Amino acid sequence: MLWLITNRSLVKSGEYFKTIEESIRGGVDVIILREKDLTFHELYSIATKIKKNIEKTDVKLIINSNLDLAKAIKADGFHCSYKDFIKKPIVYQGLTGVSIHSVSEAIEAERLGASYVIASHIFHTKCKENLPPKGIEFITEIKNRINIPVIALGGINVNLVNETLEAGADGIAIMSGIMGNSEPFIQTRKYKSVIFD
Repeated sequence: MLWLITNRSLVKSGEYFKTIEESIRGGVDVIILREKDLTFHELYSIATKIKKNIEKTDVKLIINSNLDLAKAIKADGFHCSYKDFIKKPIVYQGLTGVSIHSVSEAIEAERLGASYVIASHIFHTKCKENLPPKGIEFITEIKNRINIPVIALGGINVNLVNETLEAGADGIAIMSGIMGNSEPFIQTRKYKSVIFD
């Protein structure tokens, strides 16, 4: 599965929705709306527009960090940090995902009821330039310890998709690889074609 994590700071002015629409047309399976600095009303406007674009598709919309918004628009899922997830029980009638950075966090997230985890960062990425990547062995370690889906994130270009999936990842999450690309439709198709192989 191909997951898109939004980040409007990577997109040229005025190209945000076009980029998301092109990724939908290109075949993303899941969109995580992750614009943490926006207000509820700003996010609501974006989320409802995305929801309208995917209503006749199988694409799922997951809201990052804002549980009230996820509930308000009846999103397919809610995603949060590990720190927020363990702070208090999260009740959501849909998928509940957690970002994790260690095997122990993955195990605890599953124990506490997470539907899936996003494991990062796997390869070198400019987003985390000062932190060493975990490597694909990290995916294999997690898959050996938990039963819920593991989505790999971080520096996964088209050439690294196969080895990431072979390591056990149930899907890959892409941010800059699509959001920062001048041809998001073509780039999404490239990712999808490798996944299908």
